[in-house]
Amino acid sequence: MDYVLKLQYSLDALFGNGTSKSLPKNIEMTFSRKTGRIRTVSYKGKLLCTLRIDGSLAISTYFAQMLLKNKKFKENCVEINADAAPYVEQGRSVFCKHVVSCGKNVRISADTPVLFKNQVIAVGRAILSSDMISDFDRGVAIKVRDSLKSRNEEIRS
Repeated sequence: MDYVLKLQYSLDALFGNGTSKSLPKNIEMTFSRKTGRIRTVSYKGKLLCTLRIDGSLAISTYFAQMLLKNKKFKENCVEINADAAPYVEQGRSVFCKHVVSCGKNVRISADTPVLFKNQVIAVGRAILSSDMISDFDRGVAIKVRDSLKSRNEEIRS
């Protein structure tokens, strides 16, 4: 099977039909030497995503911003208020009380982009589903894995 086609199918299955149309044409892939599976996907030297063993994708903030062009992808995102935005940009977790809106496809342990003013500021793992986030007003909703400022600090060091 064509590896690009496999990646497109994975994107459509995880984030909704049509999200793979936002995938750039000239992507570079690195493969595992032992298993031959796709490890990472890059575009112009920037990491887009890493494929996990369980079949899911660990997407970067850069790739999430690219996928945000698709309207169906927004159903996988969480939008936060201005109070929490500076902390989340630094890599802190998102709490339920700071969530303004939550997409209906946010599921437990799914990769979830965090938005502020229609910009992706972080990507993390959902601790709660979309129904639970809207019901609760306390507790962690998203555990942030990758954020804008943490990524910029790695480049500077």
